[in-house]
Amino acid sequence: MLQIKIFRLPLQFKFSAGTSRGVLNDKMSWLLKVYEEEEPDVVGWGEVNIIPNLSIDDVVDIEQQLIYYCNHFSENPILSVEQAIPAPFPAIRFGLETALFDLQSGGKRDLFETGFTKGNLSIPINGLVWMGDKGFMQEQLSQKIEEGYNCIKIKIGAIDFKQECDLLASIRNDYAEQDMMIRVDANGAFSYQEALGKLNTLAQFGIHSIEQPIKAGQLDSMKTLCTQTPIPIALDEELIGVFSEEEKFNLLKTIQPQYIILKPALLGGMMVTHRWIEMAETMGIGWWITSALESNIGLNAIAQFTAYLHPKNHQGLGTGQLYHNNINSPLEIKQGHLSYNPVLTWDIPENLEEVN
Repeated sequence: MLQIKIFRLPLQFKFSAGTSRGVLNDKMSWLLKVYEEEEPDVVGWGEVNIIPNLSIDDVVDIEQQLIYYCNHFSENPILSVEQAIPAPFPAIRFGLETALFDLQSGGKRDLFETGFTKGNLSIPINGLVWMGDKGFMQEQLSQKIEEGYNCIKIKIGAIDFKQECDLLASIRNDYAEQDMMIRVDANGAFSYQEALGKLNTLAQFGIHSIEQPIKAGQLDSMKTLCTQTPIPIALDEELIGVFSEEEKFNLLKTIQPQYIILKPALLGGMMVTHRWIEMAETMGIGWWITSALESNIGLNAIAQFTAYLHPKNHQGLGTGQLYHNNINSPLEIKQGHLSYNPVLTWDIPENLEEVN
């Protein structure tokens, strides 16, 4: 019989992580440990990752829901993850799905047969500059450039727009577009009335793309922006809470964005993410995959899934370095690339707090 153990993993940020929705200093994740009763030494690990004020399953009783649905799944082995876990709990789906992938591959944190976990393949990623005052953002930017990134993603919308433009101008004064790709993420900070004007201002800095310029749920407004924008628009929060295949199709067909940003923990797992990709590609819409404040357990699963897809552009997989108390893993970031060092080992703490 399948056993599922649940453990709390309270993560502590190394700095105050600012977005247009507020500032995070800590967050809770839960680790799932799955194994067959007959083979307790072969263990799969997954992570249930909730982002406050963003995840659709950021509800007060999420831990009780997690316990209930994990018990339901282990008692009904004929069900798939999508059959056992309702769509409005995408983080639970993601955590259980990745834990089962790990278990089925021998419990070695090696989920897919690719060159990534053999150390033969690395994934180009963007360096993330978090919101804050201009000095803090400039400090992060300098560090990312020193670390060898040639694609920078800057969160905007929290400080004065002119200061943000000054920061972008300083990058372009030193680096041409072909030498440094700049992505910006507004997290829905602009009003529709001001968005096009700000997009036109940002365009002078040779911006690769902007994520979610206006709040999600304004389909007609976003459609108009995607038609008129001088900068390619990438949907992010817009995808959260869109569950059925018909809803996905209608959303993409209506808005016709240039890109979509895919966060498996917020969408319902790797297989759901893959369906988004297939649908987007039929419409000529580009994509990339982004982690979403996971520990190295969740990041590892997303990175391996991404490597399996052979992406052609920079991905957003660099969040593993955010925490004081992350889980030690073979994941490494060097020269703007995420890689897996097979010489290093996993170190999952033995003193995790069990909740079921």
